[in-house]
Amino acid sequence: MSASLEKCEISLPIGQVRGVKRRSFYDDDYYSFERLPFGKPPVGELRFKAPVPAEPWSGVLDCTHFADKPVQKGLLTGIIEGSEDCLYLNVYAKQLKSAKPLPVMVYIYGGAFSIGEATRNFYSPDYFMAKDVVLVTLNYRVDCLGFLSLKDPSLEVPGNAGLKDQVLAIKWVNQYISYFNGDVNNITVFGESAGGCSTHYMMCTEQTRGLFHKAIPMSGTLHNYWSNTPPADFAYRLAKLYGYTGGNNDRQVLQHLRRVPAEKLVDHSVLTLEDRRNGFIYAFGPTVEPYVMADCVAPKPQLEMAREAWSNKLPVMLGGVSFEGLFMYPTLLVNRKAMDSLPQDPLRLTPHEVRAVNTEQQNLQFSKKLKQLYFGDATPSSALIMNFLDYYSYRIFWHGFHRTLQARLAYATAPTYFYRFDFDSPDFNFYRKKFCGDDIKQGVAHADELSYLFRNAESWKLDKASAEYRTIQRMIDIWTSFAATSNPNCAATAHLDWQPAKEEQPQRVLNIGNEVELIDLPEYDKLLVWDSLYKKEQLY
Repeated sequence: MSASLEKCEISLPIGQVRGVKRRSFYDDDYYSFERLPFGKPPVGELRFKAPVPAEPWSGVLDCTHFADKPVQKGLLTGIIEGSEDCLYLNVYAKQLKSAKPLPVMVYIYGGAFSIGEATRNFYSPDYFMAKDVVLVTLNYRVDCLGFLSLKDPSLEVPGNAGLKDQVLAIKWVNQYISYFNGDVNNITVFGESAGGCSTHYMMCTEQTRGLFHKAIPMSGTLHNYWSNTPPADFAYRLAKLYGYTGGNNDRQVLQHLRRVPAEKLVDHSVLTLEDRRNGFIYAFGPTVEPYVMADCVAPKPQLEMAREAWSNKLPVMLGGVSFEGLFMYPTLLVNRKAMDSLPQDPLRLTPHEVRAVNTEQQNLQFSKKLKQLYFGDATPSSALIMNFLDYYSYRIFWHGFHRTLQARLAYATAPTYFYRFDFDSPDFNFYRKKFCGDDIKQGVAHADELSYLFRNAESWKLDKASAEYRTIQRMIDIWTSFAATSNPNCAATAHLDWQPAKEEQPQRVLNIGNEVELIDLPEYDKLLVWDSLYKKEQLY
């Protein structure tokens, strides 16, 4: 295909790149530069370590195809794919020359910090390229390769290498995006799920101070309990899984793990039943670093980081989707026993972080409250799977965003726009289809809004009169307006008076469904019950 595409070259201070002019699904022309190296291949001695900037090159670098995904094991497929040499990003520019440089949008993918890829199979820029913007998508290391943490400072593996990859990519954007007609003074970072949480980390770490100007955390923030992996001996468990017979000695563990092929390293199950009971979704994710190096991203607990964040002075757009919990359907299907055994272990309903600071008596009261909220007088069992999915919408997702909104209202001096994505399509909500197959035919699942921001390998060309096409137009309009002006109000919201969130009305939200309207958050009353489980200083 690229043989017939028009090539274009750009000279960067680090070397020349060759991209191509492409045409989107809906006939918008744009310029595409893919597989741009921002970090040295993180292999050998660099495995598990913070990334090192890529070196200059000679000749013209072919940037007409995207890079391999980082090494990972598919969450639903179990298939292992990808390359350890993965520190590349893509730049898509609507125009390479214009009177004014274009707003820049930097997207960070989600995937439970375990999977993800910056490829056109998932994140093609087609819909964004109807607007005058520059879109950047970037790879970062996932699973143990991105998040292994060791306590011995002499080894320089404190964890969060994957977050440090994101920091390095944002620094690259600052240095070089002007060569692609991007406005270095107007950069928006956005991401979904673990990418939303990563976006919030980028907002809170000192490593990125001043490097971008607004942010859109979608369906994930630092206030979601899964944003932090508590210290545990996961590295040691992983080494033992691959034949290590020594003691729990960081240096020896590291030496052993450096010899194991990357494809094997990500093929593990090191979480115990107790870890899972405590709500762990993965073993390797962001963590408070055990010691501080020059490139430390997370030197202290997330709540403190969010309170003191430099981004409290930046405009933010924040939100989630209406039935986030559908994401848990495949997990619950294979764990019917866990649902059926809940009456014997009701404490499981209460988040681990709450249980850790209260008495068993208090925790049993909290669990009773949550049981009543989601199951009423019925006995929880696998027959009530929809009730469990509703519970997980709040436990894993909504209560975190709600806490972030409260934190912004308490500490931020810049506006926070609050949205809820609620557009239900029988066949274009790709993630509900992925999680639920044909078992559940309605409901807006975790990640379903991505179907309306990015073309993916399953998308098809929509009739322009369809509600799905109209939803793409609205989403792109809102997201790019916010990127361009720090205010998401645009044609899609012109009939409304959408204001930033206010302390006296935190439940007002922009609901993006068949229509775009301002409503009271339907989840609000249940969220207040969740609030009541926390001591105030623990909430935000």
